[in-house]
Formats: sequence, structure tokens, C-alpha cells
Amino acid sequence: MEQYDKDIEKNKENIAQNIQEWFLGNLDQEIGSLDAEFPLVFFTENIGGYYYNQPLSDVHSHIYNKTDSLAYSIYDLTKPTFEE
Repeated sequence: MEQYDKDIEKNKENIAQNIQEWFLGNLDQEIGSLDAEFPLVFFTENIGGYYYNQPLSDVHSHIYNKTDSLAYSIYDLTKPTFEE
């Protein structure tokens, strides 16, 4: 778990650095790492859930469709009996 926390912190630092570079390259404004973390935190808290939930929804739909198809395939394997 400790390595996981280090990876998260490293990713956060890399993203903050990318934000700093974006501000400098696009707005010709130099900002510090703390100022770069503010939009990161804002977007993570306010829209991060949308980006997190979409793949879950996609996987859910995919699994649902595959299991539904599998159920039909199993039904197709049944043999007729006298009761039918």
C-alpha cells in the first residue's frame, strides 16, 4: 500500500507540472506547484467521477451483453424431451 501512495503522489506531481507547463505555454503565465494543484483538486473533485464512472458503465454493459449471449448459447444446447 505504501508504494501505491507513492505512485499516487508522483502522478499528482507530474500532473501539477503539466498544468504549470500548460499555463506557461498557453497563457504565458508562470505559476507555482501549489497554484497548479488547485485546478487539479477542483477537477478531480468535480468532474473526476464522470471519467471514473464511464469505463465502469462500459464494462457493465459489455459484461451484461456477453452473459446474456452466453445464456442464449446455453439454452441452444438443450435437447428436446418428451415433455416439450
